Amino acid sequence: MVAAVVAVAVAVVAVPLALRGGDGNGRPASVPDATGVVAHPDQSPPRELIAAGRVAVSAYYTTKLVKQPNGNAIGTYEWRLLDTATGRYEKTDWAWLDVAPGTRTAAVLERDLPVSRIGLLNLVTGKVRRWIKVDRSVGSVQFSPDGKRLLATAYRLDPDGLFKDVSYRLNGRTVPGPKQSRTGFYVIDVASGKADFAERPAKKSEAPAGGRQDFYWSRDGELVWEFGGNEAGGVYYDVAGKRMPAPGQEAGASYPEAIRSPDGNLVTGAFVGEGGNIVSEVRNAKTGKRAAVVPGQQLLAWADNSHLIAWRCDPEQCSPGNGEFRNQLLLVGLDGKVTPLSGFRGTKPQDEGRWIPLLTRR
Repeated sequence: MVAAVVAVAVAVVAVPLALRGGDGNGRPASVPDATGVVAHPDQSPPRELIAAGRVAVSAYYTTKLVKQPNGNAIGTYEWRLLDTATGRYEKTDWAWLDVAPGTRTAAVLERDLPVSRIGLLNLVTGKVRRWIKVDRSVGSVQFSPDGKRLLATAYRLDPDGLFKDVSYRLNGRTVPGPKQSRTGFYVIDVASGKADFAERPAKKSEAPAGGRQDFYWSRDGELVWEFGGNEAGGVYYDVAGKRMPAPGQEAGASYPEAIRSPDGNLVTGAFVGEGGNIVSEVRNAKTGKRAAVVPGQQLLAWADNSHLIAWRCDPEQCSPGNGEFRNQLLLVGLDGKVTPLSGFRGTKPQDEGRWIPLLTRR
């Protein structure tokens, strides 16, 4: 009964999770040189490290629907996190996590969201070295681009909960729906644990939109943003919660999660393929004009100034309803060269084969 709505509960975070972190100072010795490519095109989900250039897959998650009493349910995230000592991805029981630039530390949240403390996990030892407690329970956490602060979104209820008392009709069936319960966000200094709260309640919207309404860092880490809902692009705030105009480099982007190249000259664009041509555009960051067209459905991160990590479906099977979601992780060059990084994903949302990577600067 509730399976049909799990994608609504969890899919909204897939794109913002794509790239985390700024320029880290150092990395574990077990991580290969940051200019190299570590690919496993025979693995999906991956068992061993995948990386290219400045970016590594530091973790990935799959989704699962867990039925609850009284007709309720929860859309949960099943995470696998990079063990930097072995270079392998290990299953964890954390409800939510993010990895800091340098891939040495992860911020983790325990099960039964929202929770009142954030753990700082050492990726070499696998142990939590410190807990940061907060007065208002949180349901997500994200490192700032420089890795020095955390952004944690606060909720009264599990943001991925589905409740019978707000059921709605979907595909001819009655299914439980989400409840809005966001209260605001914390900006936390990692070194001291000092946490400053900004009140920003959930935006009013009709189900099934909005249980989870997380905040995200702007590219420079000066502001935070959320999806605009009825407004185009993102809505930006300072760290005290005051509404702000979009930063210059993000105001001109076609969507707020667009990513600039390391040198700042290029920015990722939208899918522009037609027919069997599976390509996306790259634009000049200053002029907005198209600079290149590269293979891929979705451009996730820059490996360097001339290569991107992207999803692309199987060219021989890619069509709506027939292989559109059977895609693999690729390294694509501005010259059109393609290097497979992973095997092909499964097509079902609630399947271990349908994994979402967390890409972190190493």
